[in-house]
Amino acid sequence: MLTQTRKFVSWKLLALFIVISAVAASAGSVLAQAPGGNDREFDHIGNFNFKVEIEGVTVGAFSVVEGLQAITEVIEFQDGDDLILRKRPGRTKYTNITLKRGYLGSDELWQWYKSVADGLVERKSGSIILLGSDRKEIERYNFFEAWPRRYKNYEVEGLGTGVIVEEIEIVVEKVERG
Repeated sequence: MLTQTRKFVSWKLLALFIVISAVAASAGSVLAQAPGGNDREFDHIGNFNFKVEIEGVTVGAFSVVEGLQAITEVIEFQDGDDLILRKRPGRTKYTNITLKRGYLGSDELWQWYKSVADGLVERKSGSIILLGSDRKEIERYNFFEAWPRRYKNYEVEGLGTGVIVEEIEIVVEKVERG
């Protein structure tokens, strides 16, 4: 029985050592890519270095951006007795963008949504900015004429251990890369 307990403790210590080593290694790699980072030209860009700017929204960083997408309709037509179905581009539309962030006790996103619900549409412009490991801007997507379509407040759970997150879905009329 004592031998089994020692083996169990040994395995736990080994697992703990591996976890600590992995954390130390990742901390080293994060430090290596601190400001003035040393990325190589063929390294992929991480999806975790970004920021969101919206007119009038000043508090807090967003943790998730979803739905940054453009779709062009396809118009199909046929000329006379032509056997080939022709296709041409139609109108382009931009999908809604969903933004999520940890709840900060601020009601600015709720107030923006509430103004729309009350019939006072307040359109705003903003940007989603991709950053390099040195926190310098790599590229930017600007969106225009945005207004909130849906607001989702936090979910709470008595046994939960997560962070309270608020979410807002915004309608955009146009997105430009630049």
